[in-house]
Amino acid sequence: MATDRWDSPVKVGFEDTDARTVNGPFDALKCLADLWPAARGLRYLKARSTCRAALDGRKTAEEARMEFVAAAEEAKLKLH
Repeated sequence: MATDRWDSPVKVGFEDTDARTVNGPFDALKCLADLWPAARGLRYLKARSTCRAALDGRKTAEEARMEFVAAAEEAKLKLH
């Protein structure tokens, strides 16, 4: 469900924009689609898939958070 929120939001620093607070799988998908750097690896793909699955109820929001953080680390984005 689009209103699912993570227990602990993730603050991510993107180039050319202010840091963004990501509160759940829906926010994460927006970041993955609109703000992500061009270098998109395996973790990016897994995060995108897991966030979609969380919105559909096939995965938990916390599983999506874990994959999103891993993708941010893979992309060498700043996590606050």
